[in-house]
Amino acid sequence: HVQLVESGGGSVQAGGSLRLSCAAFGYYKYTNGCMAWFRQAPGKEREGVAFLASGADTTFVAESVKGRFTISRDNTKNTLYLQMDSLRPEDTGMYYCAALISVGLYYADACAREQPHQYPYWGQGTQVTVS
Repeated sequence: HVQLVESGGGSVQAGGSLRLSCAAFGYYKYTNGCMAWFRQAPGKEREGVAFLASGADTTFVAESVKGRFTISRDNTKNTLYLQMDSLRPEDTGMYYCAALISVGLYYADACAREQPHQYPYWGQGTQVTVS
């Protein structure tokens, strides 16, 4: 059983930084799959922000956050991170950690092509507000 628990959201002024954390219980014993950060603003669809391929250890970030957001993980802590710098008001939304487990090897660009419904494991979300 996989459980994801996010933390680190909050309110920040434009240009500021936040780091989100996702504690992944029961996930890292699996070799292949994807871990991701999605976000959803009010009235908008959920969008993928950053992706990490577990087995291949590659990353991919969406064009809208490229150069500002960095996804990483600490296997010793079973934790996924999203470092968000140069935040903009349009980055405001609920941020979710998600994961999928696969038999085959994924690379991060393939993780990014998966639709949200193909990720079976989700955290409860953490709010990020940029003003």
